[in-house]
Amino acid sequence: MILHVQYKDFHYEYVDTRTFERLLADKKLRLFYRPSERRWIYVLRDLDPIRGIGGEYVGPDRRARRMAPRKRRAPATDRAIRSKQ
Repeated sequence: MILHVQYKDFHYEYVDTRTFERLLADKKLRLFYRPSERRWIYVLRDLDPIRGIGGEYVGPDRRARRMAPRKRRAPATDRAIRSKQ
């Protein structure tokens, strides 16, 4: 993913995610554009978390359903599926 960033010296650039992570850790950025919110994020002043720390999710486990093997269903006809023996 390519992100639009502004350095502390006010020049703009497009960087990849790996470079963005390094620049963010080195505190070289002034702001960056967060496409999911369609707005610029001020690194030092913004109250929203820039990188999530994570937390506990309370809800159904969506991955288990996605990773489970799918059961074979019979077609909506009068014939039954016969397995090879």
